[in-house]
Amino acid sequence: MAETMTAKSEAQVKPALTKSIQASVIGGIVAGIIFGILMQMMGRIGMIASMMGSESLVVGWGIHMVISIVFAIGFGLIAVNTNKIYLLGILHGIAIWIIGPLVVMPMMMGMGTMLSQAFSSGQLMSLLTHLMFSLILAFVYKKVV
Repeated sequence: MAETMTAKSEAQVKPALTKSIQASVIGGIVAGIIFGILMQMMGRIGMIASMMGSESLVVGWGIHMVISIVFAIGFGLIAVNTNKIYLLGILHGIAIWIIGPLVVMPMMMGMGTMLSQAFSSGQLMSLLTHLMFSLILAFVYKKVV
């Protein structure tokens, strides 16, 4: 009996998880494009490319979209277990802000982390844009699911 329930639970979880990841990837692409346009207008796409030793806008856009999709998949893995999508969007935005521009990106550029500057005006603007990314992701996710 327990074996049947486990098989049934797995059969129900896999489609929900697949749908959640698909919806989050779509949301990540939409949010990535919107956020990428904003970043390009601010002259930041070249900085993304420089993480890979390039100055190319195409390379910057490619890296940015891959990162957007990876972060979106993380959102989808968590979102499958909650109905509080916009709260998750806020928490996700804070998390990717810490992971991306405060830790990983500056370390890849040989600068160490930017955690000590987290509350400077430039980093707070970065927080707002990452919150925007995640809330757009959450909005699209909710519409697709």
